[in-house]
Amino acid sequence: MKLLACLGALGVVLPAALAEVKLPLSSSSRWILDADGQRVKLRCINWAGHQETNLPEGLNKQSVDYIADFIYAQGFNCVRLTYSIDHALNPTVSVSDSFAAAADAAGVSAEDMSGLYAQVAQKNTLAGEATVRDIFETVIAALWKRGVMTILDNHVSKASWCCNIDDGNGWWDEGFGYNEMNSRYFKTNEWLDGLSAMANWSTTQPGVIGMSLRNEVREWLLQGTNNRDDWYNFMAQGAERVHGANPDLLVIMGGTQSATDLTHLRLGRNIDWASWQGKHVWEWHAYSFTVTFITARGNCDLTKDQYGLFDGFVLEQGQAYTAPLFLSEFGFGMTGGPNDGLSDEDNAYFECLKDYVTGNDGDWAFWGVQGSYYVREGTVNADEPWGLLDTDWANLRNAKAPELLAPLFNVTQGP
Repeated sequence: MKLLACLGALGVVLPAALAEVKLPLSSSSRWILDADGQRVKLRCINWAGHQETNLPEGLNKQSVDYIADFIYAQGFNCVRLTYSIDHALNPTVSVSDSFAAAADAAGVSAEDMSGLYAQVAQKNTLAGEATVRDIFETVIAALWKRGVMTILDNHVSKASWCCNIDDGNGWWDEGFGYNEMNSRYFKTNEWLDGLSAMANWSTTQPGVIGMSLRNEVREWLLQGTNNRDDWYNFMAQGAERVHGANPDLLVIMGGTQSATDLTHLRLGRNIDWASWQGKHVWEWHAYSFTVTFITARGNCDLTKDQYGLFDGFVLEQGQAYTAPLFLSEFGFGMTGGPNDGLSDEDNAYFECLKDYVTGNDGDWAFWGVQGSYYVREGTVNADEPWGLLDTDWANLRNAKAPELLAPLFNVTQGP
């Protein structure tokens, strides 16, 4: 069942969701607004493009247009499109060369990656002569043709799966308490240059409405023990780079502990966003396994209290830190459980999170559209059991998913 049909059947109202949105967007208090000052609620889905091929996933299974049609048909009004700094600084690599290089980078056979590239070229003929950046442009254009906006998310520096505490992508290498395990690939100056490059490029890409500065920054050992001064310093530098290159973009910024902890804003000081005034958006993540909220597991009331304590407090109007809050990742295993496919644990988690998000009428992005990956952590053609699409990227993995997600689409609050 298509989500659009499901939403209509459930009486969900979608003002400005699939209608034309007047850009650019801005932020005012806790709201995201269009160019006419009307609220725009982000109802997004993640599309991964940050792994070793530096290409949006799934193009070996379907065409760009097929996937864009699917996203539009499900009722989403934006895509959080992930990328690496490797890609940001090397946009002219051909698709064929990128797949060839990915074999060594991912520790898989050249034959396997060559086979995947052949499938991509068969499903998407432009890939035969295209660069990786050409493919990103094609994806963004296909989405915007259907009225679906794009948020560019810097997921990692070194193109790879995210996230582990030892993946080297977690914290700025110039920050206090450097340790190789968490920071060896997170080169601060390369990150800033990559943000500038992507923001400059975005000026040529209609439909790109914001940039997320970095996915899931996370301290380890001594990192962050200097009152998180490095977070304030480097996030501000990144925001200024993005806004300076493209002042139309929303600047989206997550807290520490893998985008789950913004408490330093309430207990310490707000970040000075004067340089990008009217464009600031906070983001947060919440999964059933999220360590930040784990002490309340099994008690929904306590869990919602923790959501508010660590992140949701930024929605309180009239505070120095008040700004929109974008739940840019959440999700669950799609099949195998007794609750419309969800396990008991995932069902309890999602029902509680859904109640919290609908109660605040929050903006959100589901993880994820991808039914598989070209390669993930050494496995070629890896299945994504949390994907909205099945492993062939052909149909819904769980026919009940539209009904499960439908309440999140409704708009119940506004300025």
